Amino acid sequence: MTSENRNMIVAIVMSMAVLIAWQYFSGTFHPQPQQQAAQSPATQNPADPSAAPAPGTSAPTAGAVPAKALTRSEALARSPRVAIETPRVIGSVALKGGRVDDLSLKDYRETVQPDSPIIVLLSPSGGPNPFYAEFGWVPGAGANVQVPGTDTLWTAPEGSKLTPETPLVLTWDNGAGLTFRRTITIDANYMFHVVDDVENATAAPVALHPYALVSRHGTPHTLGYYILHEGLIGVTSEGGLHEIKYSAIAEKKSEVFPSVGGWLGITDKYWAATVIPGAQEKVQARFSASQVGNDLTYQTDFLGDAVTVAPGAKATTDGRLFAGAKEVRVVDGYQKTYNIDRFDLLIDWGWFYFITKPLFLLIDWIYKGVGNFGVAILIVTVMLKTVFFPLANKSYASMAKMKAVQPEIQALRERFGDDRVKLQQEMMEIYKKEKINPIAGCLPIVIQIPVFFALYKVLFVTIEMRHAPFFGWIKDLSAPDPTTIFNLFGLIPWDPGTVPVIGHFLLLGVWPIIMGMTMWAQMKLNPAPPDPTQKMIFDWMPLIFTFMLGSFASGLVIYWAWNNTLSVVQQSVIMRRNGVKIELWDNLKSIFVRKKPTAG
Repeated sequence: MTSENRNMIVAIVMSMAVLIAWQYFSGTFHPQPQQQAAQSPATQNPADPSAAPAPGTSAPTAGAVPAKALTRSEALARSPRVAIETPRVIGSVALKGGRVDDLSLKDYRETVQPDSPIIVLLSPSGGPNPFYAEFGWVPGAGANVQVPGTDTLWTAPEGSKLTPETPLVLTWDNGAGLTFRRTITIDANYMFHVVDDVENATAAPVALHPYALVSRHGTPHTLGYYILHEGLIGVTSEGGLHEIKYSAIAEKKSEVFPSVGGWLGITDKYWAATVIPGAQEKVQARFSASQVGNDLTYQTDFLGDAVTVAPGAKATTDGRLFAGAKEVRVVDGYQKTYNIDRFDLLIDWGWFYFITKPLFLLIDWIYKGVGNFGVAILIVTVMLKTVFFPLANKSYASMAKMKAVQPEIQALRERFGDDRVKLQQEMMEIYKKEKINPIAGCLPIVIQIPVFFALYKVLFVTIEMRHAPFFGWIKDLSAPDPTTIFNLFGLIPWDPGTVPVIGHFLLLGVWPIIMGMTMWAQMKLNPAPPDPTQKMIFDWMPLIFTFMLGSFASGLVIYWAWNNTLSVVQQSVIMRRNGVKIELWDNLKSIFVRKKPTAG
């Protein structure tokens, strides 16, 4: 086996190992008809605050689910409401309970079709997929104080509407000397600010604990990818980042962490709802699951230290609610503006955060100039090729030199025969003399692996890539190529994906085929291996990779095809400069021209 062929086999094995590992850990990329993205966290009913635990323990737990399932419209109609309307969201606040439990995202739709429904994020209790947030007070240990609960009917000024310009002010009097006031504001994106005041007109001091929660009914459908977290999430000062899957918290039931500041909530792939105490507020942060009715319900909540309200005095507490799309610019902006500890980790950048996020920021910056994420990916590929050019240049130059000394290597093989030790010693002498690195041929693939991983992450987790078009039939770079050769790219009215067992492998679009062709061309730059087994491996490898990548995000496949094309050009130029014959055309010609049999 020649050294360049050995290097090629090593590179192929490494690439296959990466792809197989990806398939194992992340599963095959089958985007749902954007319905998963539309699913809002369905939350459990918030607790009756009057049933809250003593100070220092966890915050309120959920109440009972109504016996009769209601439609979303019927669930919304069970409470008088105040409308929410901003440039980016629409919904309402329930006056019964004072919850934010109705929110839709005006900028996002369930599918790429412009007339498909907009994303519904928050939904009320009693209807399908409940998901909501709640703020309030709970009395201190042993106190007999009536505080607002889930059935409390708050009062709002007539004609109220929550907009970025007009806050919503709710009031409620417990009839025993305590008056509660809640002021809710919202910005132009996805951040609510909730300020709770309580005035004490009694003759005795009152101790109350502020709380906030996000709650979800039922175990939602998740994509189930190893590289993507969906479930309960948060950052606490004591425990750092918490990513707790539904199955894990269902088993543990509850986890509590003391924290100063931080945030916690429930996240899907593209959307999330989180509650955020003040940056210096001491709280008990809790992640929990409990059985309510027939469903498991999930909740994240925080309980603040007791606030003592003296007779004739007023106490104030405030918190924030993020409910919306996990846009990088918006999330990073909130982290900086409100000093929210590591809020950018709401987006699952993964272990290689230091590569993945900078790569996204670079792609996004170029996108703002060219207006197309696919073009931005192509430009970034060229930039990466330029950055790694010195290393790749040495690698390809070393490979070219190895080709040049192949006659000497072959002579050594014939001279030393089965004496492998002597053969290796003589070969290393030649490599040393000609300044050849035998493993240099693997470096371009090794360099490409972390970039491939980072780009895969970027395409998979960032909402900016969702429904981002390229050209032609590619309407969503985060989804696989929608065409397939097995129905002649749509000319035959048949879905090959419906074929049992092998249907997934029949979804082979135009871009995966282009990628396979570029990989095939890159391999044909090298002379054909003399060993028939090696030759068979090389001949079949591009086809195997084509089918393996057929289900990957089209943006990733486009990147790989473009990267292969640049590599072919780069390697050809370097080989020509080193006086080494480029085998591409001869290898292509050999496919169609049969060799004449030698005379016996």
